[in-house]
Amino acid sequence: MGSTRRTAIVAGVLFLVTEVAAIGGLALYGPVLHDTGYVLGPGADRQVFLGALCEFVLALAVAGTGAALYPVLRRRNEGAAIGYVCGRLLEAAVIVVGIISVLSVVTLRKQAEGAAGADGASLVTAGQALVAFHDWTFLFGPNFVLGANTLVLAGLMYTSRLVPRWIAVLGLVGGTMICASATAVLFGIYEQVSVAGSLAALPVFAWEVTLAVRLLAKGFDAGAGGSAAAA
Repeated sequence: MGSTRRTAIVAGVLFLVTEVAAIGGLALYGPVLHDTGYVLGPGADRQVFLGALCEFVLALAVAGTGAALYPVLRRRNEGAAIGYVCGRLLEAAVIVVGIISVLSVVTLRKQAEGAAGADGASLVTAGQALVAFHDWTFLFGPNFVLGANTLVLAGLMYTSRLVPRWIAVLGLVGGTMICASATAVLFGIYEQVSVAGSLAALPVFAWEVTLAVRLLAKGFDAGAGGSAAAA
């Protein structure tokens, strides 16, 4: 098995891991994100910890895709390859910041349990502020930055024909739609976790899954290991 084929397999696996971890993290975070009085209740800390673990795996996989694809992408366009790696690192960093904000809500709840005469209203306000902080990281990391990264990778895949062009077009559509959706959420047109938001995220989800399956099944198209000049 050649190095380019191994790269394709590793990248394909990492893309699938990002999808599973992202869905798992969002689902497990449910209690802390949707219960405004979480800091005053019994809590579902174990579930939140599992969600944080999923999100951490997501961050590692996001950074891993950039590192895994770099050796192949740099032969086509080194500037774009470096930009993609940096963008994925930024996306992972924003995700980790979001994890810390959610875990801080759990810490706040535990401290409230042992504090006599704690001000419930102040605790709820602090908890909601931390959740709002997470929501903003979710908007800018797995939405704006993800969209930009998708456009860079899909554009490079399209021009270099590393994968069939229809897959690259799906990525270009997905990246554009997730950025547009994030802009709509930013200006309050609809909620981030909503039917409209979910529909806008479907193309980028389909792009990553389709790309992952293609890389695992067939790898890059012939000549993917060639130099930029040969391309």
